[in-house]
Formats: sequence, C-alpha cells, structure tokens
Amino acid sequence: MLHVIGIWVLRVLAMRTMRSWWGMLVALVGLTAAAAAEEPASYGAGTEGFVSEMVRRHGFDERELATFMGRARYSQEVMDAIRRPFEAKPWHKYRPIFLTDKRIQGGAAFWRENRRLLERAQAVYGVPPQIIVAIIGVETNYGSNLGKHRVIDALSTLGFSYPKRADFFRKELEALLLLAREESIDALELRGSYAGAMGLPQFIPSSYRAYAVDVDGDGRRNLWKSKADAIGSVGNYFEQHGWKAGGPVALTTRVTDGVPRSIAPTGKRPVKPSISLDRLKAAGITADAHLPGSTRVTLIRLQAPEPEYWLGLENFYVITRYNHSNLYAMAVYQLSREIRTAYEAEHEQQATADRSRDMRK
Repeated sequence: MLHVIGIWVLRVLAMRTMRSWWGMLVALVGLTAAAAAEEPASYGAGTEGFVSEMVRRHGFDERELATFMGRARYSQEVMDAIRRPFEAKPWHKYRPIFLTDKRIQGGAAFWRENRRLLERAQAVYGVPPQIIVAIIGVETNYGSNLGKHRVIDALSTLGFSYPKRADFFRKELEALLLLAREESIDALELRGSYAGAMGLPQFIPSSYRAYAVDVDGDGRRNLWKSKADAIGSVGNYFEQHGWKAGGPVALTTRVTDGVPRSIAPTGKRPVKPSISLDRLKAAGITADAHLPGSTRVTLIRLQAPEPEYWLGLENFYVITRYNHSNLYAMAVYQLSREIRTAYEAEHEQQATADRSRDMRK
C-alpha cells in the first residue's frame, strides 16, 4: 500500500513540475512575442537603409555593420521618455528639479576638487568655473547619473521610428559610428541619456566629435572617466559658440505697465538677442545694469504664479546652444550663481580658519 502511495506522489510531483516548466515556457514565448510586436516595421527598414548608407558614404564593411546593427534594439522606454521631457514643464516646476541644496553643495564640492582644472579651462576658453560646474551638475549631477540607456539603442530607435525628429537622430547615429571608429570605442558598450547624450557633460555624438578635447594628454577624448577632458570640452563648446569672457549672462528686469505690443517676450524658445536696452527703457522696461544702451538682449517671460521677466544677453543665448531651451539656460545660470556663493563661503571659512591657526602659533 505504501509503495502504491509513493508512486502516486511521484506522479503528482512530476506533473506539477511539467506544468511549471510549461508555464515558464509559455510566459517566455509570450514575452518574446510581445517584444517582437513592440518593434515597429520602420525600425527594421530603417536599419537596413542605414547600413547601406554608411557603406556607401563612409566605407564600412557591409557584413560587419549589418551584424553590428543587428545587435541594436528598439526601445519603447526611449520613445516614452522623449515624449515627456523636463522642458515641457512650466518654469516654476522645472526650476526646483535642479535648484536644490544637494546640487548646490555638490557643485561647490566639485569646484573645490577640480579647482585647477576649472581655472585652466577659464584661462584657455574664458568660461568661468561656476558655469562649467553648473552644466555638469544639471546634466549628470556631477557624474553620478551618466544615463542608463545603450546609446546605440536610443539613437537607432529615434532615428528609425520617431518621425518628428528622425533625421536629426539618424545623423547622430551616423556620428556615433564615426566617433567609435575614430576613437576605437565599442559603441555597443556606451550608455547615456534617452536622447543619446554621453559622458559627464552629456555630449551628443556630433558634439563629441566636434568639441571634445583631450586635456589630460592621454591620446583619447574620454568624457566618461576624465574630468579634465569633460571640463575642458564644456569650455571649448562654449567658446566655439561665441561665449564672451567676462560678459553678463542674464539680468532681472521690471515690467511695470505690461509689455508693449511692439516688444513680444519669448517664453521657452530661445531667441538671439536683438532688442537694445535703450529701446526697452523707452518702453518702460528697465534693468539694474551698467551696460551701453546699444547692448542687445532678449526679453524672456518665465511661467510662474507671478510671471518672471528676464533679459537674456549673448552669453545666455550661448547656453541655449547646449540645450535649446530658455528654461535649461536659466536653470544653469541660477544654479551657477548659487554654486559660486556656496564655494566662496566655504573658501572664506577656510581662509578664516587658516588665519586663526596662524595667529595661535
């Protein structure tokens, strides 16, 4: 009798094990099918056309490149992310994302730890430390968040299946492969933002090729691991886009009787400075600045419970070349001021402590 019960128990266990494996297999097949269904036809067609184009234009080996691109993957997560950018938020919700005590103190610490590199960048490119630090702070929180997406996946997804900006991202994918070939980088290993930006300063591939510099002299432009290269590259980017050393960035302004119809303020969209301070003054819009009346500015209105009005100067417009958003540029500018205040306070405290120690000797 015990023998019969034992056989029955073994059969039940065996059946349960088979059901478990079968369930896992069905689930795996379902996941695979879902993934396949998720990839639009445009992605495969885009990959094929891209390979042919790169072979024709840049002499890539067709078989090798086809195999390489076959390892890229469509990412729905990337598609979802690009449809909800931070810059879609109003200013009063965007600002608190970056103007935090942690990011301000982190910026002061980054400045202190890389003081000589930042001073060197200022001497060479004319860009003050606080601006470079703020860029790296906004982009990657001083290197603590370099991005989780494979760059090849992000750029191929957007280049082949995001019609709104497909041309742009397809060109960035092209630049990525050229960069990988030039710098002997494995493009499959690179990770960055959902838009394909890379390294501490989050350069897109075309910017990496055009503006990254080898500051540490190791023969490579490494924006992931070399703070010297990252800091110098931001400085070079700004200089190449017209940064004026020692020039102002933005000014607060007072609009007492409303904005005249002849002077339409811009919102999130960057506009090159074109209105003279004299013209604004005549319209009742003033700013506390000792600048020539001929100085060109842009009147900016930022969305908040009480609208904020600012005057953006040429250097402000240069910041928008890094990210085409007035919100971004204003966050960088305001963060840079807070970082400078925190850094100088720390520096003064240290100087006071040093003097006290010297007096006690």
